[in-house]
Amino acid sequence: MSPALEALMEGCRYPGKGEMKGGVMLEPFVHQVGGHSCVLRFGEQTICKPLIPREHQFYKSLPPEIRKFTPQYKGVVSVSFEEDEEGNLCLIAYPLHSDPVDLENKEPSADGEPKNKLVKWGKKKPSGLLPDNERARQSRKEEKGKSNRDDKAEVLYYSLEKGNVVPQIKHNPWSQQCHQQHLQRMKENSKHRNQHKFILLENLTWRYRVPCVLDLKMGTRQHGDDASEEKKANQIRKCQQSTSSSIGVRLCGMQMFHNATGQLIFMNKYHGRKLSLAGFKEALCQFFSDGRVLRRELLTPVLQRLREMRAVLEACESYRFFSSSLLIIYDGAPPAAPPRPRPSRGGEEEDDEDEDEDDDDDEGAAYAGRHDLSSSASPAVDVRMIDFAHTTCRDYGEDGIVHEGGDSGYIFGLQNLISILSQLEEHSND
Repeated sequence: MSPALEALMEGCRYPGKGEMKGGVMLEPFVHQVGGHSCVLRFGEQTICKPLIPREHQFYKSLPPEIRKFTPQYKGVVSVSFEEDEEGNLCLIAYPLHSDPVDLENKEPSADGEPKNKLVKWGKKKPSGLLPDNERARQSRKEEKGKSNRDDKAEVLYYSLEKGNVVPQIKHNPWSQQCHQQHLQRMKENSKHRNQHKFILLENLTWRYRVPCVLDLKMGTRQHGDDASEEKKANQIRKCQQSTSSSIGVRLCGMQMFHNATGQLIFMNKYHGRKLSLAGFKEALCQFFSDGRVLRRELLTPVLQRLREMRAVLEACESYRFFSSSLLIIYDGAPPAAPPRPRPSRGGEEEDDEDEDEDDDDDEGAAYAGRHDLSSSASPAVDVRMIDFAHTTCRDYGEDGIVHEGGDSGYIFGLQNLISILSQLEEHSND
């Protein structure tokens, strides 16, 4: 284990939850708005997800020009399903001292995801750690009976009480649904295997007080080169019936807070698939709004980032990012009051040069644990590429198909997204 990963694990152990033999207790990551693979919180600045060999290969070999548009890769851990001293059922991550073949999450299912994944941290102890078939069926029946309308609703609105200035997003319905489904799957298979590799990635939301997250599925094609005929037909149908075919991008999930109205809003991928082009544009307006007006100050830095990404991908030979997503993140919390200037010894105000230098180093400040992002003139936004389970390029020697040129479907989606947001920016001036 590298010194960096050892230090990371040492800093992420949670006190008060029992000694877990040097492991880290994983918790649900509540800001997951799309996808079907489970994402877990490893620490404040780090998340983890089941290791998919192709995605792992991408993170280890991606070129520097793309690296700045992806989450930081932080290594691999082994995750097991255990009980703590109080009898709570937990997922625990341990440093990976060896590299046994059976820990590689192989045997992908029809949709390319690894089987038998460990996926949820839960406090409630079930009737048995290794349920038999009858208990598993009964558990599924109970979970189905307990599911409420929130699990099935495609768009949800939560009104917050006045005075709740900085809401805590704890009940993201999509995140909860993913965790419940995968926990049940893991329970049923844990007697066959209870060790899995997870990759550690940068938590892109950790700097924000109220993360507003938009997950966009990019490209005109979603199936990988190795997809079965059934999977291929299914993905083509989804693209044709959504905005993926017409503009190369569709909404895959969204979470936002409208400060002006005090509403938390969630949209899932099923709603995104149904959106027309006009509906997609309206959803973007909603995402970049405070509930009353469009926040133009968010659009400018997002557009700058998207244009930089487009230039890089146009020059990126042979890469195909099938079924990859684009995340756009900003802080929905109300702006903090500007700090009061400190008087000089003579009683007059003076600028603090050291503080100005700190504000210029956003990345360094973030890793030092600072969360005051509203002090700078421009708002903090982030745009990143995620999900590379079906990515390919000519350097992947085992792939039978080698593509030429850039990923035209992804670039097409980027260009249309830039055009739509540029139109919103122009109209916001009217």
